[in-house]
Amino acid sequence: MRRKASFVIGILGLVLLVLGGWAFWWEPSRLTQKQYDIALNSWPSSCNELKVAMLSDLHVGAPYFDLPKLEKVVKLVNKENPDVVLLGGDFLIHSVFGGSFVNPEPIADELRKLEAKVGVYSVLGNHDWWFDGQRVKNALEDAGIPVLEDEATQLDHQGCRFWLVGIGDYWERPHDVEKAFSAVPNDAPVLVLTHHPDVFVDLPPRALLTFAGHTHGGQVNLPFLGPLVTMSKYGQRFAVGHIKEDGKHLFVSPGLGTSIFPIRFRVPPEISFVVLKED
Repeated sequence: MRRKASFVIGILGLVLLVLGGWAFWWEPSRLTQKQYDIALNSWPSSCNELKVAMLSDLHVGAPYFDLPKLEKVVKLVNKENPDVVLLGGDFLIHSVFGGSFVNPEPIADELRKLEAKVGVYSVLGNHDWWFDGQRVKNALEDAGIPVLEDEATQLDHQGCRFWLVGIGDYWERPHDVEKAFSAVPNDAPVLVLTHHPDVFVDLPPRALLTFAGHTHGGQVNLPFLGPLVTMSKYGQRFAVGHIKEDGKHLFVSPGLGTSIFPIRFRVPPEISFVVLKED
């Protein structure tokens, strides 16, 4: 009986050791890529197959994500030749166990190497504001990357015309949706970039697709239970991936770095490529 109990304890210990290695080392140190094809009603045919690279929650300085890792991410994105690159905020890490803080200027210097035919655009996240939002904004804009805080810009490339609306962080900024959309014609195709997905419920129907981050997909996604901590008041509703509600689309990036604890389980760091098609 004792021998059997010792065997069971040994097996359980081995399983816990494997799971711990998976969650605290193997998965957070990975770098994956995934393509999502999303068909949008009213998306112009001239913009069919528009390829958007979405990077969010870099948290440069967190374990397993330093500047050399960011350099690798930039090279992988450029290799895919995207039309647009969207940066969903939380460029640095405010606090994380085992991390090493990195200032926004070297992060922006690496991001300036991103290449996209239509351009590279960004918003700021809560960690950026907890550090010094204006400094992060200045670093990105000095690197030639516009930061859209409750404002919109019209994008035009070889006859493909649409608007990109940037909305401030749901937690740390006023996130004035009306102001953000004020310059956009009512009949124009619109994409939205923001950090926190909870703002999605406040967006008008003409926001065809909203890109967000913040949740990290929960960082830990347990079988049968799903992501337990999403830092969203809607729980798992906007946890990760492509969500469609009331004719509007939302894409939530799983993110690339980690926050608080350097752990990921069944939510690997991801460079997301979203290809937009007319429905």
